[in-house]
Formats: sequence, structure tokens, C-alpha cells
Amino acid sequence: MTDHEFLAMQNSTSVRSAKPPVSLQLLRPAFATLSALTPSLAARLAERMFLRPPRYPAPTRERDALARARRTIVQVGGSRVTTWTWGHGPVVLLVHGWGGRGAQLAGFVEPLVVRGCSVVAFDAPGHGVSPESQSSIVAFVEAIRAIDRALGPIEGVIAHSIGAAAAARVLYEGLGAQAAVFIAPPADLILQSHTLLESLGFGRTARELMQARVEGRFGVTWAALDVRGYAPAMSTPLRVVHDRDDNEVPWQDGAIIAREWPAAELTLTGGLGHRRILRDASVIRDVTTFVAAHVRPSVAGPTNAELMALPVA
Repeated sequence: MTDHEFLAMQNSTSVRSAKPPVSLQLLRPAFATLSALTPSLAARLAERMFLRPPRYPAPTRERDALARARRTIVQVGGSRVTTWTWGHGPVVLLVHGWGGRGAQLAGFVEPLVVRGCSVVAFDAPGHGVSPESQSSIVAFVEAIRAIDRALGPIEGVIAHSIGAAAAARVLYEGLGAQAAVFIAPPADLILQSHTLLESLGFGRTARELMQARVEGRFGVTWAALDVRGYAPAMSTPLRVVHDRDDNEVPWQDGAIIAREWPAAELTLTGGLGHRRILRDASVIRDVTTFVAAHVRPSVAGPTNAELMALPVA
């Protein structure tokens, strides 16, 4: 990519955001009116909505994958985070995105286990089977730290969407992973968040007040979680994978991160969107090959037949 193309990409106005549920879209006029009349009240409402991720039932393929894993509870502050582990060897952590579940990345498990890795997935606070109703990127960061202490050391990371922003922050803080893969990572959390809230009718003042409330609650500015701010200082080998047809996080975000992160590699796909990319055979093969090449397990893992015969935990 030339410098001219990169600058044009950064200046692009094709910023997209996930469409909110229809039930919330119908309330847009009410949110707009509340923002105009009482911005502080609108900000409190926006904060509550912003920190409450959606939950969706896990499909059969995910439940089947979890049935073959070893289940462990890891304490994260006052929360109990459920983790699942497959295989033995260097630990590769799977990090899901906002509103996701650890098992959404289960397609990466078998190829890594066969290569001699131990693979760990988890449901972040407020997600999956975790009991909390709220979450945040800070909660993701704290969960990754806690898992590294309890089940690590983590030597490889495969992270999706918002999970990639959290993983990047932990890597910046010193997580000793030998390789990382970011799939559909956001580069500008502030713009993405404000775009979503604006689509719901929240005015600028209400959005800015909401941001200030969230930053005050967690003691972390959103700018501090912006991958672009510390990417140039990173040395961890990174593969960024993004789909050109992603309707939730523009592919330009992944390209910007890959550009700013030294020695990072960018892979662009087409027609997979934001989530199907996690189940694409070609993506899974490329990602697991990249991670295994850097983690370098000393002993080969079980064969495919042995893996399928693993006892249910």
C-alpha cells in the first residue's frame, strides 16, 4: 500500500458501525428528545446501554466444542470468569469480541492442539455464561491478565474485534506472547462508539457526557485504549485479518493497525463479514500456521483421531 493510498484510507468517510437492534432504533426519537432536554439524563441512559453487551444463544457446534474442553473458573476481581482449555503445551488464548463468546473461536482449537499447543477460551464478564450484566474493554483487559497469571504464561493470542483492542493493551503492558493475531480489529474506539450512539439519536453533548462518565468509572481514558497510540512501540509479531465486506468494523481499521505496528502483516478477505470470518477454513489455516510458527511447541499434539476421542470434561 502506497503512502497516498494510506492517507486516502485514513481520510475515508466510510466509517460503519453495527446496526443497533430494531427495538432500539424505534426509540431513536425518544433518545433524541431526551438528549435535547436533559443531556445528563440521556448520558446516564447511554452509559447503561453502552456497558450492557447483547447475549445470544450458543449454536450446537460451539456447545460440542466446549464439551471436549477442561473447564476452569478464574477469579477476575469480584467476577468469576469461566475458561475452557484444550490440549497441552504452550498456551494460546482466544479472545472474543463484544457480545460474543469464547466458543465463537472454537474453529482455531483443533489445528493448534494438533500442533502441540494448549488453547484457552473464556467468556468475558457480561458475556456468555458469565453472570454479570455489564462489561467493558477494561473488564476484558483484566480478564486476560488474570488468565495469564492463573493458566499462563500466554504465548500466543488470537483476538476478534473489541477483544483485539483489549489484547493489544495487555501486550503493550508487557504480556510476553510470542505472536498475536487480530481479526477485524477496531482502530478508533471513540469514533466507533460515538457513531453508534449518534445512530440511536443521542446528541453530541449527551455522548460526550457519557464518555466522561465511563472514563471516570474505570479510571481509564478511551484514548489510552486506542491501539494506534502505542502500536509503533510494539515488537510482538502480528497478523491482522480483516474482511473488505465487514459491516461493523471497516477493513480500513485493520489496515491502519497493520501499518502502524512494526513488522505486522495484513490479510484482507472478501465476502466473510465480521463473524463468518472466524469459521472460514482458509483463515483458520493461515492464522493457526502463523501462531504455531512463532510459539514453536516442543512436542507434537494428538492426531485428529485422538483429538476426537478426547473424553468429555
